[in-house]
Amino acid sequence: MSLHSLDLSWNRLFSVKQKSFSALPSLSKLDLSSNQLSSLPLTGLESLTHLRLAGNDQLMESLPREDLPRVRLMELPYYFQCCAFISCERRGEGGGLWWEREEASHPTGRDSSSPADQDWEDFLLEFEDEPKPQRSVHCSPTPGPFRPCLHLLGSWMIRGGVWLIAAISLVSNSLVVLSVFLSPLSSVTPPKLLIGLLALVNGLMGVWSGWLAAVDAWTFGSFWRFGVKWDSSFPCRLSGFLCLFASQTGLFLLTAATLERCLWSGAAVRSDRPDGRSGCLLTPPAVRLSICICFLLGVTVSLPPVITGNTSTSFCLLLPSSSSSSLAFAVSLVLLDSLCFLIMTLAYIRLYCRSNKAPPTSDEEVALTRHVAWLLFSDCLLYLPVASLSFSSLLRLPVAGPEVAKGILLLVAPLPACINPLLYLLFNPLAREELAALTTHTCTGVATKRQGAAGGEQLDLTCGDDDAEKQSCDSTQALVVFGGGREEEEGGGRGSRKMKTSEAFDALQH
Repeated sequence: MSLHSLDLSWNRLFSVKQKSFSALPSLSKLDLSSNQLSSLPLTGLESLTHLRLAGNDQLMESLPREDLPRVRLMELPYYFQCCAFISCERRGEGGGLWWEREEASHPTGRDSSSPADQDWEDFLLEFEDEPKPQRSVHCSPTPGPFRPCLHLLGSWMIRGGVWLIAAISLVSNSLVVLSVFLSPLSSVTPPKLLIGLLALVNGLMGVWSGWLAAVDAWTFGSFWRFGVKWDSSFPCRLSGFLCLFASQTGLFLLTAATLERCLWSGAAVRSDRPDGRSGCLLTPPAVRLSICICFLLGVTVSLPPVITGNTSTSFCLLLPSSSSSSLAFAVSLVLLDSLCFLIMTLAYIRLYCRSNKAPPTSDEEVALTRHVAWLLFSDCLLYLPVASLSFSSLLRLPVAGPEVAKGILLLVAPLPACINPLLYLLFNPLAREELAALTTHTCTGVATKRQGAAGGEQLDLTCGDDDAEKQSCDSTQALVVFGGGREEEEGGGRGSRKMKTSEAFDALQH
């Protein structure tokens, strides 16, 4: 048959038989988009130049390039299936608004009567006489920095930065949690409770960075083979939840800590007490209630990507796109974060204005207030590039290219999880004292246990020596008794012999 074009889109096809296209040697255009295919036999499609498979979400397998030697234009369900048809030099090239290019390149299914068919014909006529070695394949959706083919993290600079952030975040936040909750030096006050929980939440950001680093190492050089399964897997959605939950809950806890410091300062001024504690308006039950609200807000904000299962990148994060739901979610996050930083800034400005009126306070309270101020300053500075990237995506402004956006997402956004605990450990003398006390207490406990074990062994050895000595004494006594008996027997024998001898001598005399 001389059939050149075949359109089978929107037919709810579940499967295609192995040799369905063998009788169509002249087939050059095949449209199977918006069906439910899970596999596609390529037998008899050697002359195919145009192939549409967009909308077949169950089709996750890669198509071998050698089975489609003449293909020039492809529309596939997933980004990673195009990696076999696009040269490494062209993967992810270009700048500008990467989210617009990816959304534009993602097919949604077209009607067969649309002008795209005429474009296909023109494209085919334009390249019909092109020599085979110079042919280039136009495949969509196109891979890029956020949908990589070879390496998830890309460059070695980003890879090393992600590993460093994961290690520092996990170690430093663990030290802060230990110093706050396990130190015998001081009790857990409301501001220390907030700082300890902030460190615990920041540690989850380190878990996310470590998770991405582990996936990059596991799929090193061949990420496209696992990209489809990774993007649609539950571990990917869970890692995205951890990242978003850590960033948002950490921001809410920092806001609660800032408000607690502001209320404490106001109460200290009104109470006119040196310690400034008894007049605090934010009681421990109120602090616990605010902590519960922060965690509930964090879970509520972080659940949509897990429920929908749609992510814009292979880093399992829901970034702005052309869809209304994604755009509304991104706008809500940006506005909510900006509101939190505005509230914290106003609260600390008010606290600074009251600082001259407040009575002298304890060193611990001053150190905690200074630490929260450092956290606010550093997190606000690190939020600026993230906010600029978000606003540029919302306003469709080409502020940053895809590589810069990837660096901000992987290296700048998780930085508060590293800087927050380091500020507490390095610039707060109370933290160093707590860690030293915890170390001393731990070492003392270990030494006491060892001494107790050594004392038990020494007691056992002493008891063993006493038993041996008692047995030796018994043996000696037995030997003495036995020797005395023999001497008595020998003495008695000698006496009887002497008596017998004297009797015999007397008999001889008579």
